[in-house]
Amino acid sequence: MISVCLVVFQLFCSYLSEGTIMGDPQKHRILMVSDFFYPNFGGVENHIYYLSQCLLKLGHKVVVATHAYGNRSGVRYMTGGLKVYYVPWRPFVMQNTFPTIYGLLPIIRTILIRERITVVHGHQAFSTFCHEALMHARTMGYKVVFTDHSLYGFSDGGSIHMNKVLQFTLADVSQAICVSHTSKENTVLRSGLPPEKVFMVPNAVDTAMFKPAVDRPSRSEVIIVVISRLVYRKGVDLLVEVIPEVCRLHPNVRFIIGGDGPKRVRLEEMREKHSLQDRVDMLGAVPHAQVRSVLISGHIFLNSSLTEAFCIAILEAASCGLLTVSTRVGGVPEVLPDDMIVLAEPDPSDMVHAVQKAISMLPNIDPQVMHNRVTELYNWNDVAKRTEIVYDRALKCTTQNLLERLSRYLHCGPWAGKLFFLVMLVGFLLWKLLELWQPADDIEMVPDFALPRDSDEERLGKNPIK
Repeated sequence: MISVCLVVFQLFCSYLSEGTIMGDPQKHRILMVSDFFYPNFGGVENHIYYLSQCLLKLGHKVVVATHAYGNRSGVRYMTGGLKVYYVPWRPFVMQNTFPTIYGLLPIIRTILIRERITVVHGHQAFSTFCHEALMHARTMGYKVVFTDHSLYGFSDGGSIHMNKVLQFTLADVSQAICVSHTSKENTVLRSGLPPEKVFMVPNAVDTAMFKPAVDRPSRSEVIIVVISRLVYRKGVDLLVEVIPEVCRLHPNVRFIIGGDGPKRVRLEEMREKHSLQDRVDMLGAVPHAQVRSVLISGHIFLNSSLTEAFCIAILEAASCGLLTVSTRVGGVPEVLPDDMIVLAEPDPSDMVHAVQKAISMLPNIDPQVMHNRVTELYNWNDVAKRTEIVYDRALKCTTQNLLERLSRYLHCGPWAGKLFFLVMLVGFLLWKLLELWQPADDIEMVPDFALPRDSDEERLGKNPIK
């Protein structure tokens, strides 16, 4: 009986030490790495910012590392005490830094040591900054998590090249996150990562920022809003065929198009050809702070993407009370319930039919009800708590020695595997050389401090850039 009591007491003490009874879960020190962050705007940038803010609220230490943007270089602080390292690396193409393989090793090592990081979290498959940072973090023995925000094919040259790079990065990753079930399947097939190491954590939207208009737009004319980067992947060529046909069938329909890109000239040519200057407004690039003011002026949001892992723009539009018409591609069918979105194949005639169906559904749409449903379905605090679980799993992964880690890369292909093996081996030797040249004990640790936090509504409603 005494032995049984001793065993129970030991178990009780172990639970107390792990914080399971006292409600004090392990706090992480996280380094977010990506080429894509503010002041640049996009889905990945918003995801990193809002996730970091909610993780700070949960008591974790969060630091962001990205490349310099213009004269924005060095260390900056953002809302809530979020610390950002703008590494003096200039973008090479499409906001990506030039791949140097080992060029980032000294500064990434310094940041990891100074901030006493425990988990490194990389974002976006075509971010060279992310791939290099994760590679060096694993070389130094840190646990790493990777979030894939995009879908890629398997046949074209660019996708084949990117899939091989992703296979190299994920060969030694601790855990991975995808933003939809479709994205998870795509990532597992492209990288060969075991499915049990990949978690599905969706994106979310700041519903406090995207609220419906107090006064609903008049239905004397139906306004269809398009806000997107005007590039091939976003289906601009589809819009060029859909817009004239919709305008022909419905004289009371007007389009508002926000965004910029190389395909903008195609839309302007279409507008001139069909004499639709008074029915198609081209706004150009729309700052993120003004997206809501554009959305609430419309009734329907039109998304014509040819591929999407998870479309945050759809959530923002639904949160503003707009009925959505979208192509049935990637993870889009997972985003909203069927009564809040009309899906169509990426075909002009099917898209026109979907827009007509959406116009007939407008009398039954209540913007405030749609906003409330989006608020219940998607919440950044929930995303942060689910990501927290992934960090916990990553830290529980067994630590492998150099030979065990290098052996993984040999399975990446008969030639690529040997190349990856050599890259990691040289990286390990360079890291050891840095350890001799500048020992970790000589690097000054950064003191922690906490800023007083405002309420969620006040904090997330402010402009994040200071």
